[in-house]
Amino acid sequence: MSIRTKFTETFGIEHPIVQGGMQWVGRAELVAAVANSGALGFITALTQPTPADLANEIAKCRDLTDKPFGVNLTILPTINPPPYDEYRQVIVDSGIKIVETAGSNPAPHLPMFHDNGIKVLHKCTSVRHAVKAQSLGVDGISIDGFECAGHPGEDDIPGLVLIPAAADKIDIPLIASGGFADARGLVAALALGADGINMGSRFMCTVESAIHQKVKEAIVAGSELDTELIFRPLRNTARVASNTVSREVVETLNRGGQFEDVKDLVAGSRGVKVYETGDLDAGIWSVGASMGLINDIPTVGDLVARMVDEAEQLIGSRLSDMIADEEEENVA
Repeated sequence: MSIRTKFTETFGIEHPIVQGGMQWVGRAELVAAVANSGALGFITALTQPTPADLANEIAKCRDLTDKPFGVNLTILPTINPPPYDEYRQVIVDSGIKIVETAGSNPAPHLPMFHDNGIKVLHKCTSVRHAVKAQSLGVDGISIDGFECAGHPGEDDIPGLVLIPAAADKIDIPLIASGGFADARGLVAALALGADGINMGSRFMCTVESAIHQKVKEAIVAGSELDTELIFRPLRNTARVASNTVSREVVETLNRGGQFEDVKDLVAGSRGVKVYETGDLDAGIWSVGASMGLINDIPTVGDLVARMVDEAEQLIGSRLSDMIADEEEENVA
């Protein structure tokens, strides 16, 4: 059996489950494992130091799977912006057919992607931005609730409200993101009007995820209380793991500090060392509140199969058993 939705049909994927772009994590081994499981995985373009490295990573992923996968292109304001046009050209030249955009308005990228038969899934954190992206012509929306890792926006709307609010105004496939880690979340998202779910933290904590085992074990050991919201006073909120560094960032900014006072603490060059060395206090690293729902480190294949099986049981058995027909009610 499988769960068919508007998302699986539009994007040609077996299961309504997405592994979105994750800086330092969205690499070929993980993405190929996700693709082979029947879900949709994204290589994170900017994890690769150069456009040429991205081309090599795509080729490496193709050696590991013959199923569809995509590339995430996140556009964020930076002091020294990467060569986005060159990364975009590599995506086209490599024959990628699905792109996840995030971070800013996708409009500048749509003509080139659509002219080359590429479907665009745009990630955003508010209904208004989702409606805008739909009007621009993206092919799907990934809506990120307050529970998510990374940047949840500044509205603080959790998924239980954000997903149905977006579903009321979105006609194209809608993926729910933020706080999802198991079959219960998948079924809940479908009930709220979404056509699938995006998971980041859950896919970080799998055998094929190329991050240090100690980080995976920390996610298993952690609870829903073990994250920090940094950059709140700067209105550039990010949800990250609670550690000595993130707590220092929060305290510094709460005392009136500015970005200059914490920029060395939050440098990406420090954060990547967490994933490489397993030193949980080496820098800032992203994880969502769904950490409280993650209790093991399975293979990607086992995780996706388990989620789909349990979701089918929930929909077909537990929930349907709660519906009493008239005859049963009369007997009662």
